[in-house]
Amino acid sequence: MKIVIAGGSGFLGQPLCEALVAKGHEVVVLTRGAPHLTAGRPVLWIPDGTAPKDTVDWPQELDRADAVINLSGAGIADKRWSQARKEAIRKSRVLSTRSLVAAVRHVKTRPPVFLNASGAGYYGTTNPEPLDESYPPGSDFLATVCVDWEAEAHAVSALGCRLVIVRNGIVLASDGGALAKMVPAFRWFVGGPIAGGKQMMSWIHRDDWIAMVIWAIETPAVTDAINATAPNPVSNREFSAALGRVLHRPSLMPMPGWMLRIIVGEVANVALIPGARVIPARALQLGFTFKFPELQPAMAAALRATATG
Repeated sequence: MKIVIAGGSGFLGQPLCEALVAKGHEVVVLTRGAPHLTAGRPVLWIPDGTAPKDTVDWPQELDRADAVINLSGAGIADKRWSQARKEAIRKSRVLSTRSLVAAVRHVKTRPPVFLNASGAGYYGTTNPEPLDESYPPGSDFLATVCVDWEAEAHAVSALGCRLVIVRNGIVLASDGGALAKMVPAFRWFVGGPIAGGKQMMSWIHRDDWIAMVIWAIETPAVTDAINATAPNPVSNREFSAALGRVLHRPSLMPMPGWMLRIIVGEVANVALIPGARVIPARALQLGFTFKFPELQPAMAAALRATATG
């Protein structure tokens, strides 16, 4: 298959590209610059949300593609949330999706599958119940970003594409994401739960995330939204304890919420201190099998992969 991936040069995109290339697929990576890629053929794109022009090369890659995957978006917790940063988080997702849908509309032979990333933050953080794909969206900043992001993707369904929206939880790998940010503190014996540790963390090992994306592309029954989270979410306190056990370090140094707010600002109130118990009901119903359904083996495998890789 020929698979076009927007956002294919990052923490999730490049390992996904590597897995697809290993399976024999042709992978095209739409990129804003010229990063060093370990897999995939780079093609320059500028996703401004408008219909593509004839003089632009990247939309041609979607013609006769077997699947399009959109992972584009500025990092949620990479910087403090100024108003400009929040606008960048929203625009980077909305405009990239709008651009891809516009390109699909203009090509002669449209891709049969369009997979768009979203976030488990879609559900907000105020509901303590297990949240499956049937739950309505929340109302905080990240939830509204996800709603807007997904709304842009839904337009592709009218063009004859099978749409899959993957709502990502916390993806575990030690070369990026939340786990990489937590490990140094534990190695220096100052790790522990944050803001009391009661908030739920809906996580997934990166290998399972990659497998779920490929499975979703290859499985015609997968449509609409699926939660890319493991079936066993845990509290932040449990997450911290598991990380301490894997690293052979204590997890006794809690960080109070007020201190976290001083360090990272508003992002703490939405993305770090609250939590949600998001479960992958749709994926389980359709037969997806997790390699890492439990946290501690997943965490140990993620850290071991980097140590031996």
